[in-house]
Amino acid sequence: MSTQTFLLPDVGEGLTEAEIVTWRVAPGDEVKVNDVLVEIETAKSLVELPSPFAGTVSELLAGEGETVNVGAPIITIGEAGADAPPPNTAPTEVGEATGGAVLVGYGTGGAVTSRRRKTAERPVAASIGVVAKPPIRKLARDLGVNLSDVAASGDAGEVTREDVVRHASQASVFRNIETPEWGAVREETIPVPEAAPAETSPKAASADSREESIPVRGVRKATATAMTSSAYTAPHVSVWVDVDASRTMELVKRLKTSPDFADVKVSPLLIMARAVIWAVRRTPMVNAAWVDTDEGAQIRVRHYVNLGIAAATPRGLLVPNIKDAQDLNMRELARALEKLTMTAREGKTTPEDQRGGTVTITNIGVFGVDAGTPIINPGEVGIVALGAIRQKPWVVDGEVRPRWVTTVSGSFDHRVVDGDGVSRFIADIASVLEEPALLLD
Repeated sequence: MSTQTFLLPDVGEGLTEAEIVTWRVAPGDEVKVNDVLVEIETAKSLVELPSPFAGTVSELLAGEGETVNVGAPIITIGEAGADAPPPNTAPTEVGEATGGAVLVGYGTGGAVTSRRRKTAERPVAASIGVVAKPPIRKLARDLGVNLSDVAASGDAGEVTREDVVRHASQASVFRNIETPEWGAVREETIPVPEAAPAETSPKAASADSREESIPVRGVRKATATAMTSSAYTAPHVSVWVDVDASRTMELVKRLKTSPDFADVKVSPLLIMARAVIWAVRRTPMVNAAWVDTDEGAQIRVRHYVNLGIAAATPRGLLVPNIKDAQDLNMRELARALEKLTMTAREGKTTPEDQRGGTVTITNIGVFGVDAGTPIINPGEVGIVALGAIRQKPWVVDGEVRPRWVTTVSGSFDHRVVDGDGVSRFIADIASVLEEPALLLD
């Protein structure tokens, strides 16, 4: 039986590798020339690859989620009507016809024009009963949208791209309604092999339940490479926002007079710390770390917060951290902040106190500074700065009034967190400083 092997082509973007996202065919399926075989993700976009051959699919040589080099075999197609070979049956490669094959409609260069046939356009029903095309399902995953919550408007009852985008935009308006709970599993490790065999799952057994590692590939890997090339270490991105912190100042005043806090120092830093912990739950990537391993890069997400507090001490700048700060109530957190500060001032901060931080706060406001672009603490992805809180004119309900105003700024590792995540995180912190009652959820 004559079998032809389809090699992953360079689709005109100069790529060297691509990730297999979704197979549109299975062994035994009949395909015609230009039928879509697979959807791949390159460093720039999602691309559908049409078949250059007609016949029966013999074997898929790469699994979904696997990264494949250009020129590597990904599928074999036999003669029409032929049965799929049993497992481990080696296909017969077609010499130059295989390696030099040009996809119909692609030409020898330039951008790819997808030519999906009508049969491939049928939306696919997910196991939950939602009808949506594979690219729409991926868009929903990327935007964090549950397709079962989306109202479908397609002619055949399918969820369209517009439906998903509309649902995501509406959800963002009500972003303070629901905050996710801390997960029971604190961390999980997922190795990132450079070229895993097709039968190997990209997710391996957890090496430490306190950590989670996300494979770095596709667009994320390309972004990481571009960002790293612009700096010697972590490429920083910084943002800031002015905040009406009047209600935070009112809360601090009430806590200072509360018998429950009589023996504890209370300051705006306490509310800031609670705000950061709250915001981390909603944007966990700012609590992650970029890790280079022998198997490749990983993004390690920590499902706990070891909250670092930058402290100026006689020994220099130290960043001790409060371990498992997410488990502390307001009074416990206030006590931990006080102990951390006193220990640092006395020069008694130990190496263990500084080890294992996940995200850091620097209180530059104590020096009368309004804002800054702090440098990220090594091993972390984000650092947030609290500026001085001053009375300033502020427009409230169309009138200019004196309010307590501060600036929240921060720097983040752009290899791990994109602009939308950074902005959402800082906006969440600002929301809490403007309305501390949000912490009650």
